[in-house]
Amino acid sequence: VHLAESGGGLVQPGGSLRLSCAASGFTFGSYDMSWVRQAPGKGPEWVSFINGGGGSTYYTDSVKGRFIISRDNAKNTLYLQMSMLKPEDTAIYYCATDRGSNPDDYYGQGTQVTVSS
Repeated sequence: VHLAESGGGLVQPGGSLRLSCAASGFTFGSYDMSWVRQAPGKGPEWVSFINGGGGSTYYTDSVKGRFIISRDNAKNTLYLQMSMLKPEDTAIYYCATDRGSNPDDYYGQGTQVTVSS
């Protein structure tokens, strides 16, 4: 299993970014996926979930209405469209299998998102 995030960077408050997670080594479409973030000095925080078929999505309250999770199973890629970004969204963002909360869940290496003026 290999997960590779990309698309992070420095953005001003109110700006947008789209994160991608390229998956390989497993049947991507058969797996539920999540985005998890970790801010400096804090523990991991689950952000969003999408089921294998893409028809069910869930979000933590702080990002509802601002972030959209999606996937393209033909391209083995998971996405997170982030808009109206706030400084408190600053974190390393990881894609993970399932909800990322079990020891046997897989994580990518992460991509840094910094929201600052």
